[in-house]
Amino acid sequence: MSARIETARRAARALGVLDWIRIGVLVLGVAFVATGLLPAETARSSVGRVAPLLLFLFSVIILAELTKEAGVFDAIAQRLARAGRGNYGALFVLCVAFASLTTIFLNLDTTAVLLTPVMLALAARARIATLPLAMTTVWLANTASLLLPVSNLTNLLAADRVALETREFAARMWAPQLAVLAVTMALLWAFYWRRSMRGEDSYDTPEPAPIKDRVLFFATGLACLIFIGAILAGVHTGVQLGIAATIPAAVAVGVFAVRDRASLRPTLIPWQLMVFVTGLFLVVPALERFGLDDAMRALVGGDDGVAGAFRAAFAGAGLSNVLNNLPAYVAGESAVPASNSDQLLSLLIGTNVGPVITPWGSLATLLWFEWCRRWEVRVPIRKFVLTGTVLAVAGCAATVPALLVTG
Repeated sequence: MSARIETARRAARALGVLDWIRIGVLVLGVAFVATGLLPAETARSSVGRVAPLLLFLFSVIILAELTKEAGVFDAIAQRLARAGRGNYGALFVLCVAFASLTTIFLNLDTTAVLLTPVMLALAARARIATLPLAMTTVWLANTASLLLPVSNLTNLLAADRVALETREFAARMWAPQLAVLAVTMALLWAFYWRRSMRGEDSYDTPEPAPIKDRVLFFATGLACLIFIGAILAGVHTGVQLGIAATIPAAVAVGVFAVRDRASLRPTLIPWQLMVFVTGLFLVVPALERFGLDDAMRALVGGDDGVAGAFRAAFAGAGLSNVLNNLPAYVAGESAVPASNSDQLLSLLIGTNVGPVITPWGSLATLLWFEWCRRWEVRVPIRKFVLTGTVLAVAGCAATVPALLVTG
């Protein structure tokens, strides 16, 4: 018994501040249900809604972690640096493209979890200023998450609410996505990448690291291609996102079970994300019963025109930075009339583009800060907040008109 107690104590000491916050959110949600503040039927409905999303997140994080373990992401990053040939302008475009594509197809949390350490390692190898690469990752993890339902949890919820399949969703969001990418690139260069910010005229191109296991490397790379192909095929076949992620994740796990069983550690399981998301979907419905719903309805209004779209976007962005973008979207969604699809998608824009001001604005930003802490990267908070505010305001201001014009 004493050995078990000691093991539990060690596990508790290994938990970070963010882990305790996630556990606390779940405990609070369970307490709401246990005390009747959240009716059991409402809790079951909310958790049932999030269950397919949890399956997707569980599978895609494991797939991405094993892909990283096999060296695929690291090899891509090194090749990007070599492709830039020491030119910062070329490297900037390549990093923006890499971060954007990772977010669009593998979701923003995957970008925060996997691309951040890759970019930080790349900065060390090529002796590049760290902050420009780090900020490129966290900003694009948020702003590049508009195009596909899989790019963001909030997109999955919105696509279900407005009954848009992947192709129809992309048809509505391609113009807003291009608009906010243009704004993000311009502000990244102005605030972090220009010569006076980065401190160097050129960088050293690193030598490519050898591939440790070619079977794992190519098998996990193929699994990622299968995942992307399954998403695209789902446009025509109706394949569910959870299945689209689970099959390639199972392929990757199977290959590692044969070639490198030691890498299949319990830490692969993204329990923190599962706990946090489940807790949010219990806490938010309870808060809605006690005033959050009314507050969001007052902020968002019921106008499906231009004014209503801007109100929804900026209300979503503001609440995301106060709470978190996921509960902000869930609360805002309940305040938007069912027929107001433009207003709902504008709310989605605010909760995707806006949470770049505070460290807790989105889960991706929280994960990014955790990686920066582990790598001892100093993030100047004042500059982070001020430049993030400019991005949130300019991004929403450019993106909402793009949505309305192309609608």
